[in-house]
Amino acid sequence: MAFDGITIANIVKELNETIVGGKINKIAQPEADELILTIKNNRTQYRLLISASASLPLIYFTDKNKVSPLTAPNFCMLLRKHVGSGKITAVTQPGLERVIEIRIEHLNELGDLCFKTLVVEIMGKHSNIIFLNEERMILDSIKHVSLNMSSVREVLPGRDYFIPQTQDKKNPLAVTEEEFYAAVYGKPSNIAKAIYTSLTGLSPAAAEEICARAGIHGSDPADGLSGQEKERVFQAFSRFMEDVKVGRFTPNIVYSPSGEPVEFGAVPLTQYTDYTVREYDSISQVLEQYYAQKNIITRMRQKSADLRKIVQTALDRNWKKFDLQTKQMQDTKKMDKYKVYGELINTYGYNLEEGCKSFRALNYYTNEEITIPLDPTMTPQENSKKYFDRYNKLKRTAQALEEQLADTESEIRHLESIQAALDIAQQESDLSQIKEELTEYGYIKKHYTGGKKKMQAKSKPLHYISSDGYHIYVGKNNYQNEELTFKFATGGDWWFHAKKMAGSHVVVKSNNEELPDRTFEEAGRLAGYYSSGRTAPKVEIDYIQKKHVKKPNGSKPGFVVYYTNYSLIIEPDITGIRLVED
Repeated sequence: MAFDGITIANIVKELNETIVGGKINKIAQPEADELILTIKNNRTQYRLLISASASLPLIYFTDKNKVSPLTAPNFCMLLRKHVGSGKITAVTQPGLERVIEIRIEHLNELGDLCFKTLVVEIMGKHSNIIFLNEERMILDSIKHVSLNMSSVREVLPGRDYFIPQTQDKKNPLAVTEEEFYAAVYGKPSNIAKAIYTSLTGLSPAAAEEICARAGIHGSDPADGLSGQEKERVFQAFSRFMEDVKVGRFTPNIVYSPSGEPVEFGAVPLTQYTDYTVREYDSISQVLEQYYAQKNIITRMRQKSADLRKIVQTALDRNWKKFDLQTKQMQDTKKMDKYKVYGELINTYGYNLEEGCKSFRALNYYTNEEITIPLDPTMTPQENSKKYFDRYNKLKRTAQALEEQLADTESEIRHLESIQAALDIAQQESDLSQIKEELTEYGYIKKHYTGGKKKMQAKSKPLHYISSDGYHIYVGKNNYQNEELTFKFATGGDWWFHAKKMAGSHVVVKSNNEELPDRTFEEAGRLAGYYSSGRTAPKVEIDYIQKKHVKKPNGSKPGFVVYYTNYSLIIEPDITGIRLVED
């Protein structure tokens, strides 16, 4: 839903429920455009992060802290001087603007009670944090904006503060039906765009959601809707805004079938019918999780691009080789025919006339009469030898191709397992292990350097705890799969893997106890999710006790064999399974 007025409204509700009445205990400015306020209220300490970054402005509660510079910036020092131990008395949002006003009560140098306001503007590249006195005059801001930078408004000490009205938009919390009709339906654009360009604080995603709830496609022209469709859109809009007015929020993140976060919202997003929606207790959790996961995915995609290219190139090459070998193997299937030709010539060829080009004979293997081509320049014995030579040559070729096909299939499986590992890599240390494996097997050339090898944190398997309290471990690459299965797991532990597809080894520590059905199900869900079948609606999972899992001699890391396993069909999903940060 982006950081629109509805998300801001949810944040304001959360701030009112947590920090109003609280005392500011600490103010830090870890970045040039970022503040962290530590507030104590009701015997609880809250850490509020406020960022006016042009690329990613944010405000949410966080448990994480950041290192601040030894010398605090001027804006931070000013806040500490005035409101360093102030009391937060109110948090408000003007209309549905992307603006939060935090009112702070404090004592001045003479002991008199004073009020200040910290204004947080979440407006993309124009985001700012502005400090006002009681007369709403700007004392300072984290970003100074002069008339040379903006012709709409100066943000400088001594100037009066106001919210710039750059567009003629209606307040969606107060708009009447007549105003809505006039503002939205008269625009020569699609209905979704007409909604978010006519009303303050609504993002394109919010407008699309209103259309979805009305049963209207967002791309339909606004001025082409029927009277009934217009009424449905207005009713959906009214119910949508009623939830916002009364603070009926449901913070959530929408995940694509591949597990990637695609959208977040403060209200349910019904437009994503085929996606997984995960609800959270607070909008702060949503924002922290969503942007952290987005950041990881973006960063890892950038860093893994070269490795992906290497793996894909090798895969393409091996698939071409496999197709060629398969075609050659098809050609060898005629070898038995040549063997039969040779035998039948030896059996019936004693009375053939000289210079014969073919002859018919009964195939005693099938009791069918067949025609055998002959070389008229050769004797029957020579023709027979020619067919036996062809048979033997094709037999040797088939034997060689059988080994080559097995090697190529093994190579493809190995590369697909590395590709799957790249899809779930979350840290640079994960990529480092994958690169090490690619180097070991010759896909990347080794480069020897004289300097010391840089120490890097070792990548570890993912660690989950089932709803019944059992520890579940998920390998993130072939090296981890190998170690998890053959060094970490004991004989009575349970081992899970997606059937006939690349994926992680999943081990459940059984503690020599009988596992509950729910733990089997959750381990199966993890095995499906961390496999190449994670986007499928259902995945078949093999599971077996670890003592029955074997590693063939000389096989690649992560490759195992097992027999008499159990199977279950499961939906690949990690919702509700607790991840432990080791």
